[in-house]
Amino acid sequence: MKRIKQYTTGLCVGGLILLSGRNAVAQKGINSLYSAYSIGDIEQRDYSRNFGVSSTGIARRSDYFLNELNPASYSAIPRQHFMFDVALRAQSINYKDANTLNQQAGDVNIKRLALGFKANNRWGISAGFASYSTVNYKLLSTTDLDGSQLVTTTEGTGGINKAYISNAVKLTKNFSVGVSSNFLFGPNNNTQNVGGDTVSTRMERYAFNLNFNTGIQYTGKIGKNWQLGIGGTYRFKTTMNYENKLYIVNSSSTTLYTDPDLARTKVYLPEQIGAGFSLGNGTLTWLADYRTEKWGSAGNQTTNYNLVNSDRYSTGLEYTFHRTYYNQQIEGIVAQAGFSYYNSNLVIKNNQIRDVSGTAGVSIPSRSGALRYYIGIEVGQRGTTSGGLIKETYVNGVLHFSLRDIWFIRRTYE
Repeated sequence: MKRIKQYTTGLCVGGLILLSGRNAVAQKGINSLYSAYSIGDIEQRDYSRNFGVSSTGIARRSDYFLNELNPASYSAIPRQHFMFDVALRAQSINYKDANTLNQQAGDVNIKRLALGFKANNRWGISAGFASYSTVNYKLLSTTDLDGSQLVTTTEGTGGINKAYISNAVKLTKNFSVGVSSNFLFGPNNNTQNVGGDTVSTRMERYAFNLNFNTGIQYTGKIGKNWQLGIGGTYRFKTTMNYENKLYIVNSSSTTLYTDPDLARTKVYLPEQIGAGFSLGNGTLTWLADYRTEKWGSAGNQTTNYNLVNSDRYSTGLEYTFHRTYYNQQIEGIVAQAGFSYYNSNLVIKNNQIRDVSGTAGVSIPSRSGALRYYIGIEVGQRGTTSGGLIKETYVNGVLHFSLRDIWFIRRTYE
């Protein structure tokens, strides 16, 4: 049994090395091959009305939706209003390599739940649940084990979830500050089967910790009709503590062996710095953001891939059609377009994985304006076919509902 323990532990620790194998093949129904590395595929998109402007909105303030890209934005929630957001994403991916691989994958899931309200004239509050990272892949690869060529199936599931409470305070007419308290938690499970379906080795990992994100926003008028917005965010460093369990199971899912004595492992999440700019006149709005994460100095050492500093650039335009409701001019249909370029934190075989995409979106109000329906689409490419890697061409579709209702109205009777 000691020999089995040494063999299986070594196999699990070396599992990620198999992911860069020469003959890796994607399977149908899988989210992303690049989610096999580090803590998974880190979410860079915002599944609110910011989606159609390429998830740009650090400097953005709105009383029509909740903007978690900058916690300082919640001071813009109208007083005596309650807001609720829910977003669903449908994704389709095509995988290609330099040889014959050409396969499709896809999924549909809920990406965001959030609510917010104004506590008083200056203080806005929001709470929600979203995805921080995703692990979802299945690979076939060949490897040498004691001189024999064996086919290995490696499958990963899980990811990090984020539950948060955000607070924002309007300090002056132009300045607001905010902070988000995030509880990060979730599994990262890896299952391997070498040479057949009889026995599988499964490593179950579960991570948890707190993280904090801060923000500041300035808004002010330029001339008579234009409004300038400037925003900045800073997310603090944190350490994800993983509890690890090792299992050997047979084809009937019966546990043959388990190791309860595996030590905890750590993954360091680096600081993130963001800056944003907005300029609008109530009808046309231009947005631009920059975000960077300092993975190169986070202290995560690996042997089969490298983590480097990431950079994300995004920009977008939004056009608002106004309409009249009970003799008041309110926001009507909103049309959007955007573009983003992302140098990720992942370097595999001397290739930094890059992601380029374009987006479009439309927000449609209900007759009363209390409920808004949002549809967004994103088309892009990630990765490369050089170095034996895989290029992903993807389409993301988002359906978002935003409810804004009035609370705490005191009724009077005659």
